[in-house]
Amino acid sequence: MKIIALVGSPHKATGNTAKLTRIVLQGAEQEGAHTETIHLPGSTVLPCLGCDYCHKKGRCAQKDAFPEIQQKIHGVDGVILGSPNYIFSVSAQMKAFMDRCSSMVHCLGFYGKYGASVVTSGGGDEEPIAEYLNHFLMITGIQSVGSVWATMGLIFGDGFPEDIVSRALGLGKRLVQAWRDQEAFPEIQEKMAAFRDRMRQLMEYRKEEWPFEYDYWQKNWGLKQ
Repeated sequence: MKIIALVGSPHKATGNTAKLTRIVLQGAEQEGAHTETIHLPGSTVLPCLGCDYCHKKGRCAQKDAFPEIQQKIHGVDGVILGSPNYIFSVSAQMKAFMDRCSSMVHCLGFYGKYGASVVTSGGGDEEPIAEYLNHFLMITGIQSVGSVWATMGLIFGDGFPEDIVSRALGLGKRLVQAWRDQEAFPEIQEKMAAFRDRMRQLMEYRKEEWPFEYDYWQKNWGLKQ
């Protein structure tokens, strides 16, 4: 199994989110997975311009690392999203990446992959952020196996406490096992089916304006002319 982790933190590899994500990846590697981490400190992926170019042409008009990252995601089996909790949401760096995936959302373009989310914060409220990341995975076609998070203000000394390390390792192992077994998650699949129906209607409505996405739907989701 190939897994890519995207860490949306200005602190890159030295931040708490990257460190916790690294433990998740260690769990996956113990199950035989090959992993790669990409850091999104802010300059790697620029904010979306809202220009509709990706909907029309299937690629972004901006010149940065996003197209390469997108292709790497297409080539893996699992995706892990890691973000610090900044003012009760994902970081601006992670949000920039998510916004640039607009066409992948319209097309559920990462369909068939498995994922997980990682969140750290100074003072708590990580769960809603993890749920948001998992929702994003779902609307791009990825089934999430779960999340792990840590409240750094409650952790003293170096490293993470044993219970968090255990959960992080377990999440990485779970990700590989779900992929290996091609496990289905009925609740996620139900939500994904409803979202896919919503996008189908959108494609039919915007077919003249968004030719790339309409063509994608015809080829991959059986949308009739």
